[in-house]
Amino acid sequence: MYKDILVTVDLGDESSWRRALPTAVEYAKAFESRLHVMTVLPDFGMSIVGQFFPRDHEDKMVKGVTEALHAFVKQHVPEGIPVQHIISQGTVYEAILDMAERIKADLIIMAAHRPELRDYLLGPNAARVVRHAHCSVLVVRE
Repeated sequence: MYKDILVTVDLGDESSWRRALPTAVEYAKAFESRLHVMTVLPDFGMSIVGQFFPRDHEDKMVKGVTEALHAFVKQHVPEGIPVQHIISQGTVYEAILDMAERIKADLIIMAAHRPELRDYLLGPNAARVVRHAHCSVLVVRE
């Protein structure tokens, strides 16, 4: 039913994957799917922000996150499940939606926290992904 499952993780926030990743692993096993594990870096390349960082900061950051994501997957995803490691930059929900289309994901799995007042005013990433995704989205509550 699902060939390509995109699961999003924030390596610095365990609540972003504590329940969502095991769910994604179970779905991948059940449907013999490929698991695309994605993390999103903020876009420091904007001219107004980028000028405050050394020239090679972006390359170093991507290299460090790549190593961290591979170690994370090795620790939390059982062998035998095909995995693609994805690092994207930019606005979280836009990066997720873009990647889901690029890899032709059948399902996006992501965590969501209990809404706070600021979420009602701005809209959390999970809600935006649910509203705009072209595939099914499973939101795992923390």
